[in-house]
Amino acid sequence: MPKYVIEREIPNAGKLSASELQAISQKSCGVLNQMGSQIQWVQSYVTDDKIYCTYIAPNEEMVREHAQQGGFPANRVSEIKAVIDPTTAES
Repeated sequence: MPKYVIEREIPNAGKLSASELQAISQKSCGVLNQMGSQIQWVQSYVTDDKIYCTYIAPNEEMVREHAQQGGFPANRVSEIKAVIDPTTAES
């Protein structure tokens, strides 16, 4: 199943409190539960003004549908083509 990176522009995201992040996470999980098991949230990274999320889903449309239902921005959705790390350098 394809994996996606979603870039969400959220001003001052890095200043969100733990309870605000929890509320966002609960909203996301609630929408995911309604959408069924084909879409899965893997994890997210919070920066100053953006949140980058990784999802597993059958297509980009389902990722965008999750964002729309949850009221989350999905400014850019990109399919992950490969994953590399330091072990990739080893022969």
